[in-house]
This record gives sequence, structure tokens and C-alpha cells, in this order.
Amino acid sequence: MSNVDGIEPSVPPSGEGCVDCDAAGGWWFHLRRCAQCGHVGCCDTSPAQHATAHFKASGHPLVRSFEPGEDWFWNYETNEMYESGPDLAPPAHHPLDQPAPGPAGRVPTNWSQSLH
Repeated sequence: MSNVDGIEPSVPPSGEGCVDCDAAGGWWFHLRRCAQCGHVGCCDTSPAQHATAHFKASGHPLVRSFEPGEDWFWNYETNEMYESGPDLAPPAHHPLDQPAPGPAGRVPTNWSQSLH
């Protein structure tokens, strides 16, 4: 998988959380990082599903989990999961003190009812 178009290992992540949720004051369940441009978006279980929206808008097909302890990739075009791939520019995950769901202070008490 190291020679796949759509992976730019030197590009850092766009932030510590979903940049679109942060801009809108929203929250997320888990985070995904675009392997091409570094955009950090929320997963499809999250209310806003910004990682998939980024793929649809940009055409960047590959994301990597931005969760601690996870290094798998997902290909939106082929619906394939890869258990590993090339190392990407650090950091490899959101800060360890950031909860999931997150971020702290913006997650509603009934958050599980909002998941997809």
C-alpha cells in the first residue's frame, strides 16, 4: 500500500479534532485523517460525517484512523480497509487527553442517541 496514489506521508494533520465540527461548534465520535491533504474529519458514526463529506468534495479516497492505537486505512472508492500502511507525518492520533466522543465540553449528555 505504500505506493498508492492519494497518500502524501509528509503532510501533517489539519488539527487535533474535526476541523469542520470545531468551526461549527459540533462534536464527534471518532476521527479520520485524509491521507492526501491531512484534513481531520469525523467518522460516519458521528452526527455530521465530515470525513466522508471531505472525500465527496475533494475526491481524496484514503483516510487513516486518527484514534490512539489504530493505524488502519479506509478507501472510500473501493470500500476496502487496510490494516496498516505507510507512516504519516506526526501526530498519528488526537491528543490522549481528548475524550471520544469529543471534544470535552461539547458532547451532549444523550450523545449516543445522535450516532449513525
